[in-house]
Amino acid sequence: MAAGTTTASSGESATGRFSFVRVRVEEGRSDGAYKLQIPMTGSLQNPAWSPEGNELLLTRFRNGYNEGPADLVVFDLEDESARLLVADGSDNVNLPGASWNPVTRQVVFSSAREPHDEIFLIAENGVPGDEIQLTSRPGHMAYEPSLSPGGERVVFESHVLDVETNGIITSYKVDGSGAYEPLTGASDDCRQPNWSPAGAYIVYQRWVGGQWDLWRIATNGTSPLKLTSGAGDKTDASFSPNGQWIIYSSDHGVLAGANLYGLNATGGPPQRVTFFGGYDGAPSWSPDGQRIAFESYPGTDPDGSTGTAIWVISAPIF
Repeated sequence: MAAGTTTASSGESATGRFSFVRVRVEEGRSDGAYKLQIPMTGSLQNPAWSPEGNELLLTRFRNGYNEGPADLVVFDLEDESARLLVADGSDNVNLPGASWNPVTRQVVFSSAREPHDEIFLIAENGVPGDEIQLTSRPGHMAYEPSLSPGGERVVFESHVLDVETNGIITSYKVDGSGAYEPLTGASDDCRQPNWSPAGAYIVYQRWVGGQWDLWRIATNGTSPLKLTSGAGDKTDASFSPNGQWIIYSSDHGVLAGANLYGLNATGGPPQRVTFFGGYDGAPSWSPDGQRIAFESYPGTDPDGSTGTAIWVISAPIF
């Protein structure tokens, strides 16, 4: 049974900030998650928390799920407003998890501006046009960046230009003083890397046996460990703030659409976190460990004609 719905009239102000209302409604859910009613068109995706947990960074695809152009938006959960951080008419995309660094106070993202996808940085209080290009490699594309806890390094998914397969997890010094360091093999297809809070490990997804599974690797590229098994793709992995757990999205071969699951950072049986008949993905754990933000869609597989919304759920105690 759906709970009552609170509505409000809101929109973009003269300052370019958006107001929004938070509504706790079930909308067919039994897990207590609530939707952030954000008065913006397009598909709202990839939430990542600010270091203090009072704001959310997200990607707004203007024309549907993964259909650009895409902007970066920051939502203030205290004064219930939003601002554009990056918007240049290309695809600007952040990764859920360690996108907003607590030391350097910077946000890292990939951008499809000419000539091809590269990694960029912008100060958390920046405005469109302030971004700085971090990577530049002719013949290679760079996606899905994540900053180390101290902000000294970025890890990202590297591809040969115009080749969407065979992603290589690659590490690079933010000051540009070192070489690009591949952490996974060129014959693998590895994607969506995320740093652990203590900086010792990186979690990522690897294509093996016709599906995506989660792996963990030391930050120097040694000691790869497979974390998941069984049916179904496992994607969008990131760490809990204490580093003991990993949150991710999967249907585990039994659900109509992917939901959120957690597992121990060393592996083990998955624990279901959301209970929804549609799709839940791209989860990110709040710095205080109390909440998880994620994207959700009432159907089982969002496509370019539809969009996801941002939801929040209380974090489980495993």
